[in-house]
Amino acid sequence: MNAPKRFLFVTAVLALACIAAFGQDAKREAQLRTVHGIVQDKSENLVSESVVFLKNTRTNVVRSSYTDSTGKYRFSGLDPNADYEIHAEKEGAKSSTHTVSSFDGRKDISLNLKIEKKKD
Repeated sequence: MNAPKRFLFVTAVLALACIAAFGQDAKREAQLRTVHGIVQDKSENLVSESVVFLKNTRTNVVRSSYTDSTGKYRFSGLDPNADYEIHAEKEGAKSSTHTVSSFDGRKDISLNLKIEKKKD
């Protein structure tokens, strides 16, 4: 095989490998889940700057995020095969802990949290 043909062949193989890798990444990305919602106090006022904790119960890895000025939070890129526990805290009070189950097939899960009681 002469040099120009070899170059074209190698380029074609590399292009096909990139397309296959991109397809796998896109498929994996499509399977990931997102959990989002709002945090409210017991009077149903939106709570900004509260901390929302998300724990993967299989790995025990905890992610956290602050709510924005409108009380919204969001976690994306979540493993669809893992269960998660989620709750919010602010100034010594916390919400109930909710479970996001791996058996829930939704990719986009809306879950509102209500801070009602003091932490134990």
